[in-house]
Amino acid sequence: MSRKFFVGGNWKLNGDKKSLGELIQTMNAAKVDPNVEVVCGAPTIYLDFVRSKMDPKFGVAAQNCYKVAKGAFTGEISPAMIKDCDIKWVILGHSERRHVFGENDELIGQKTAHALESGLGVIACIGEKLDEREAGITDKVVFEQTKAIADNVKDWKNVVLAYEPVWAIGTGKTASPQQAQEVHDKLRKWLKANVSDDVANSVRIIYGGSVTGATCKELASQGDVDGFLVGGASLKPEFIDIINAKQ
Repeated sequence: MSRKFFVGGNWKLNGDKKSLGELIQTMNAAKVDPNVEVVCGAPTIYLDFVRSKMDPKFGVAAQNCYKVAKGAFTGEISPAMIKDCDIKWVILGHSERRHVFGENDELIGQKTAHALESGLGVIACIGEKLDEREAGITDKVVFEQTKAIADNVKDWKNVVLAYEPVWAIGTGKTASPQQAQEVHDKLRKWLKANVSDDVANSVRIIYGGSVTGATCKELASQGDVDGFLVGGASLKPEFIDIINAKQ
């Protein structure tokens, strides 16, 4: 089955109106592969600004949301609010949410369920830390994280699974194309065994972890790598090269 290549940019806690405005101008003017779905994760406070400036051919994502529509949850935002800003996507379960802010599998599952029920697309992140990889438990960790997400998904058409080895995020280390392909292949087999053949064949599994203009082409050539979730490089002009990695 042909899966549409998906490139997400995760801007994290970076940028201001000036720098993001310049980045958006660069993206709007660039020649990008029309066969690639591009979604940029903007800081919450700039979601409206980014959506109003960015060409409609590019999607915009919130970087997080809560598990309910409204209430006494100071500092949180809901899928309903995200949709009200004409944003179609949210990133959930990013390793920084897990390991800096202490979000567990159960909470990420609950957020995923509510976001999907609210009509948002979810970029759901999974991945192991360095000590877990060195201990040989990568499969155990990513399968448990994936199960917590899968148990909360009724319809997979609005889900993109992002495998991000935590040891390769912001470190300059990248999982080799072979390492990325190996985990993606195992994830697809897990989905086949635990969800369905159709979902295993159709869901996009993207790779994140220090993806750059220099590493993207070889990573993109792997059979089960359906795109990228890009951190630091998504704030630079080389993001265009990453979007066009399949050309």
